[in-house]
Amino acid sequence: MKRKTSNSVSVDDQSIPLTGVGRDDLTDWNPFERMFTAKNSLRQLGFTAVALAILAPGAWAASKSDPVFERDIRPILKLHCFRCHGEEEKPKAGLDVRLKRFLEKGGDDGPVIIAGKRKDSPLYQAVHSGEMPKGEAKLSAAEVELIGRWIDKGAKTLRAEPEKLEGYYFTEEDRTHWAFQPLTQPAVPKTRSRDEVRTPIDAFLVDKLKEKRLKFSPEADKETLIRRATFDLIGLPPTPAEVDAFLADDSPDAYEKLIDRLLASPHYGERWGRHWLDVAGYADSEGITATDALRKYAWKYRDYVIKAFNEDKPFNEFIVEQLAGDELLKPPYKDLSPAEQERLVATGFLRMAPDPTGSGAPDQKVARNQVVTDTVKIVSTSLLGMTVGCAECHDHKHDPIPQADFYRLRAVFEPAYDWKNWKVPNARLVSLMTDAERAEAARIEVEAKKEDAARLKKQEEFITEILELELAKREEALREPLRVAYRTAAAKRTPEQVKLLKAHPTVMNLSPGSLYLYKQKMADELKKMADEAAKVRAQKPKEDFISALTEPGGKIPVTQVFYRGDFDQPRAAVNPGDLSVLASLRKVDLAEDDQALPTSGRRLAYAKELTDGKHPLTTRVFVNRVWLHHFGRGLVNTPGDFGMHGDTPSHPELLDWLANEFVKEGWSVKKLHKLIMTSTAYRQVSTRDPKKERIDGENRLLWRMNVRRLEAEVIRDSLLAVSGKLNPKLYGEPVPVMEDEAGQVVVGIDTNDTAGRPSGKVIPLNGEEFRRSLYIQVRRSKPVGLLEAFDIPAMEPNCTIRNASTVAPQSLALMNGEFTLEQAKHFSERVEKEADKDAQVELAWKIAFGASPSMAEVMQAKAFLAKQTRQFQTNPPPAPAAAKGKPAPAAPTAEHLAMESFCQVLISANRFLYVD
Repeated sequence: MKRKTSNSVSVDDQSIPLTGVGRDDLTDWNPFERMFTAKNSLRQLGFTAVALAILAPGAWAASKSDPVFERDIRPILKLHCFRCHGEEEKPKAGLDVRLKRFLEKGGDDGPVIIAGKRKDSPLYQAVHSGEMPKGEAKLSAAEVELIGRWIDKGAKTLRAEPEKLEGYYFTEEDRTHWAFQPLTQPAVPKTRSRDEVRTPIDAFLVDKLKEKRLKFSPEADKETLIRRATFDLIGLPPTPAEVDAFLADDSPDAYEKLIDRLLASPHYGERWGRHWLDVAGYADSEGITATDALRKYAWKYRDYVIKAFNEDKPFNEFIVEQLAGDELLKPPYKDLSPAEQERLVATGFLRMAPDPTGSGAPDQKVARNQVVTDTVKIVSTSLLGMTVGCAECHDHKHDPIPQADFYRLRAVFEPAYDWKNWKVPNARLVSLMTDAERAEAARIEVEAKKEDAARLKKQEEFITEILELELAKREEALREPLRVAYRTAAAKRTPEQVKLLKAHPTVMNLSPGSLYLYKQKMADELKKMADEAAKVRAQKPKEDFISALTEPGGKIPVTQVFYRGDFDQPRAAVNPGDLSVLASLRKVDLAEDDQALPTSGRRLAYAKELTDGKHPLTTRVFVNRVWLHHFGRGLVNTPGDFGMHGDTPSHPELLDWLANEFVKEGWSVKKLHKLIMTSTAYRQVSTRDPKKERIDGENRLLWRMNVRRLEAEVIRDSLLAVSGKLNPKLYGEPVPVMEDEAGQVVVGIDTNDTAGRPSGKVIPLNGEEFRRSLYIQVRRSKPVGLLEAFDIPAMEPNCTIRNASTVAPQSLALMNGEFTLEQAKHFSERVEKEADKDAQVELAWKIAFGASPSMAEVMQAKAFLAKQTRQFQTNPPPAPAAAKGKPAPAAPTAEHLAMESFCQVLISANRFLYVD
């Protein structure tokens, strides 16, 4: 048996998926002999990938030629040494290492390099011995050797160095980095391979394949294509009826019609909305503190995202609304139309960072500034594909991002996120109640208060009546003192009055709440009057809210660079702006205050810069992300890091062509999907070929399709789909989560008492528990157990690329998990209901895998069922217990139990968990 699984390796905080699972590896598993095995897929990682991960930035280039300062040495020094010997106004030991001639000049102790003599060079001696850098990670052996080689070869530079450095120094290598170049307009390569080229995408890919004497793999069969496309676009398995209809459609455009149908499905927005919610860092709770306070209205942003994808909202509008939806409106935000509400909801994108400032953050200054920092991280990784957050405390160690750039970007958001005049989350809510509704609510409240007044008057009559009846039972001399004591407010009673009342408890305890002890009829009448008032108030319009980011009018805060990121050490003020390294290409400074707007207009101005269609990062980043979700890896496989340590594009011309085509087609995401999915590249089989793998083992040239493990939510949704229990309801409030008796987080309403003790109560969810995983409440402190096992990401603060691990808890969840066992039971009941006994194996197979089984597979399955039936006949499980007040249910037959185990095998198989 072969079973190869997808895994990943983490390099520089980037999760790099390791693809390479072929379709053959998924179909040759006999699930009836052994349900689960494990194999360490890290063996698939070749030496080249490991070497590139651990070598210094320029080490790979240096292995081919003599090392030079700018390309090979400066990146090492920038990573390890600049912070103390370059960034400070007064570098330590008087040594600045930012230029080669500074090294030759040296510091307080003289020169630190002597060309041609590594052993006599203090720089080499310090890094070789590990003396430097102090208190930091030491240089790797490869980095030390590279510095030594550079010195021995004459300490060469590529070009003349500047006479002096003023401010941040951008090198030629910084400015010419591929991601900072203008979008090119590449011509579609001409090719004679007409049978291979369906779209311009194929032409670009074929061009690269030919260089390596490779070509596309054959087209996948229709069963494979419909399963692949259905999971890619709606995140659910195709139904047997859908598969049969596609197989029966012999028209030339059958596949294109399939894509159109899937793109028109309302479930498309759920699938692709989930991808965007990852990079937005979506969560239904604030995080950080133990309370992990809930965000009652965050789900509206989730629904906005789903709706935007379903409606194919132009992506440029999508970005503008999320960054500055409030600045497209005029405050105060009252009597909002549905379109205006939508724009405010969109700004929930900027409210996704963890925010404990309203739920017990121990240090408000720290918490407030962290919210702003995390927001900058979310914006920069999702829209720019750059890790700008790494420059909060110092210049970026890898990328040409000075510390000031972090604060320039922070200045875009600080008018709304003023840490010195902070608003806690609930204070940022925008009410949706209109003036007319407020007036109606006030009118109804007047009516309700009339009911209250009548009840209070009647209540006083009843109290007086009972009091006099009680006093009549006492001696006449006590009646007036008792009456006075009772009518005196408790706080003003004299000690004598208190003592007197205690001696007569039936007088002392008389209250509206105890009237039923005296006369039940009176209590009933008062309750009826209270209910009438409640009915009146129930007619009030309900006040609803939006969790939004809005900018208060008035003074715009000054944004300052914090020395080493310390907000108690503010330094120079900065204006809002984009990355400085782009200054030679385009405008990077933003207006500090737009006088035409009631707000500063900074976010709106920045959004428009990002979406002008010419920004070198925005469109590249997004089309790459779409490509990644279709092929399992991006053209740039570090989607949140297009910087110096990120991946380089496998097909840079194709990346730029797609970015330009995306803008040309009106920023339509659906058109981009269709363009990609109708390509020959997308339709290939995933079969592995040892000969081709020797040339391109990582399949970067796309000579075959990559096999991908389904994401956590898709696995759960697929289990519900095949079992027939999936609730397809769209939108709405999240389904709550709770901890079960074993401490596992599951879907359900928490009924524990305030001390956390189980009450034993179960509140039915009436089918809500079977909704898609997208709608399950995202509690940062309580990830759902099944989803966590299959790598659901922690939003800290967001997720730019998911991990796909292979770990033991996954097998345990499929073998013993209550949810899996329950769905296997429902699956078997569905199969037995929908098919005769002779057709049940084939139906179960088609439901689970979207394909018909071979004759051999049918025979194996039936043999397994027969064996399992005999096993259950010989060793029947305990009879099901009777529920309280109900007769015990009939024991399931051995045949049914065998079908349950068969269905569990199917939904635990590689073929169910992977899409090829």
